[in-house]
Amino acid sequence: MSLTDSKTATHDARTGLPPVDWCVSPERVPYEPALAFMEDRVAQIQAGTAGEMVWLLEHPPLYTAGTSSKPEDLLMPDRFPVYEAGRGGEYTYHGPGQRVAYIMLDLTRRGRDVRKFVTHMENWLIATAAQFGVEAGQREGRVGVWVDRGQGREDKIAAIGVRLRRWVSFHGISFNVAPDLDHFRGITPCGIDNPLYGVTSLEDLGKPVSMTDFDAALHLAFTDIFGAVRACEPPRFQDR
Repeated sequence: MSLTDSKTATHDARTGLPPVDWCVSPERVPYEPALAFMEDRVAQIQAGTAGEMVWLLEHPPLYTAGTSSKPEDLLMPDRFPVYEAGRGGEYTYHGPGQRVAYIMLDLTRRGRDVRKFVTHMENWLIATAAQFGVEAGQREGRVGVWVDRGQGREDKIAAIGVRLRRWVSFHGISFNVAPDLDHFRGITPCGIDNPLYGVTSLEDLGKPVSMTDFDAALHLAFTDIFGAVRACEPPRFQDR
């Protein structure tokens, strides 16, 4: 089902749920207003006054610290702003050329299975990468989506960091389309300091992709796994 078709649909035939609001912010979104919006939207979903939502955006360059982050993994504390994220995981980087998707889904209605939910998100990202000829996959003991670079080296192309509050998810995923990979050097990404494990992007893999084309692939893979979506207006913020 396309975004246009979903505007008139009331429920997805497979899931029995209303289509998920699918919003794309065309401008870079500061981190703190984004976090505040998510908190408010999650509360509305819990109260039954708003529907589920996926929000696609780019942030200006910044680092976020998850609940398991270690101070020694922040290698360049003065390089970019650092924010406490409140999600699981360790340090991550967000910036231009990286697609962030904040996922606000009601797992009470989708089955209260956290492991299955994370697996679905990984499969979503793997299917998205496959549309550009990139073979990516899960790795035992390492959350996220990885690409085999040969000779024992593996690079992460997408990260997952979610939190559940009364079974509603927030935070979400980040996929490296064409960010400045040098920006990752300011942290130990996700706390993994093995020199055989690095960070890559579609551009780094020789796959130049526009964000518009990437979003189309992300949308297609999402509907295959999670169900229908409908286009919505993105959040607006003052004093950008």
